[in-house]
Amino acid sequence: MNSRTVDLEPEWLNHLQQEFDADYMQTLSAFLRSELASGKTIYPAAHNIFTALNKTPLSQVRVVILGQDPYHGLDQAHGLSFSVLPGERVPPSLKNIYKELHNDLGLDIPAHGHLQAWADQGVLLLNSVLTVEKAQAGSHQGKGWERFTDQVISVINRECAGVAFLLWGAYAQKKGQAIDANKHLVLSAPHPSPLSAHRGFLGCGHFSQTNEYLLANGYRAIDWQV
Repeated sequence: MNSRTVDLEPEWLNHLQQEFDADYMQTLSAFLRSELASGKTIYPAAHNIFTALNKTPLSQVRVVILGQDPYHGLDQAHGLSFSVLPGERVPPSLKNIYKELHNDLGLDIPAHGHLQAWADQGVLLLNSVLTVEKAQAGSHQGKGWERFTDQVISVINRECAGVAFLLWGAYAQKKGQAIDANKHLVLSAPHPSPLSAHRGFLGCGHFSQTNEYLLANGYRAIDWQV
């Protein structure tokens, strides 16, 4: 995996190509090849690792929702944070996101968990870590992905203005500490997982606040109904 071989949307590649040629990324690439060679299953599939970036070019980013790791169950992860493929059960955290959308904007609660429609409107659904071993939560943390996604956030912070960053949980909030709140909207709340959603995620109003901010800055509101 390097800047000449990676399948990445051109705008993003223009700003991130130096990362793919850096030593840490070569070490990460070697780790992934070794894991696959040993017979381990890695999610998401290779062609979906950079789906978040490929579906939402830099110039179209209006909202960033930060996740942590891909889902580690069969046929769940497909490169968008919090999202699962059509036909898969809606994960617990996403159920709470849907509850908040219903409470905040009165939206219907979907029967599926596929969030592609958000990505198509400029919502970057970015995980901090972009791969995981099957049934081994957090197994690819500390291998280099965090440095790469820090650079993704840095590029948005530097190159864009008027982006809404939704930071749910302490992990996302720590990762977003360098975001310039004078240029962007930074909203923080507890994570939507069943363990913490009742501590302030439910009732946070982030979706309506995001749309109000986008409209005030001359952008279209996000249609959050999926």
